[in-house]
Amino acid sequence: MQNRFNARFIARTAIIAAIYAALTVGLAPISYMALQFRLSEILVLLAFVNPAFAPGLVLGTFIANLFSPLGMIDVIFGTIATIMSIRYMIISKNIWIASLYPTIFNGIIIGAELHFVYSLPLALTMLQVAAGEFVVVTILGVPLMKALLKNKAFREKIEK
Repeated sequence: MQNRFNARFIARTAIIAAIYAALTVGLAPISYMALQFRLSEILVLLAFVNPAFAPGLVLGTFIANLFSPLGMIDVIFGTIATIMSIRYMIISKNIWIASLYPTIFNGIIIGAELHFVYSLPLALTMLQVAAGEFVVVTILGVPLMKALLKNKAFREKIEK
């Protein structure tokens, strides 16, 4: 049995976490709050292709949410939303269906967070967060990932 925490696993986890966190924090004006277009969320589709990317995505979300205006509540619940999204993406058989889990879980969880912290209207806030996720992950992310998966070199790198 191969050691799960080998150098390749640690490096992949660190690189994905760093990319996710850097994209989120670097694009902070569009990464946080109710009307968010967190472009780093496209990366969650990597977990659909290869579950080995999940730890890096969860760690990246945790790190990025340390910089959230919501504070520790976003670190905890935002990370939980990512864990739940990825969990269901991994068992999904279709990338289009898999791309909807971040929309659902982030819409509900982050929308509720914003409602409780800022007293924003619950249903509207959930819809705004879900809409941002849908645009980024499903409308932008899925076609991008499908195009990238046509590239043999890319596919070989991420499927290992």
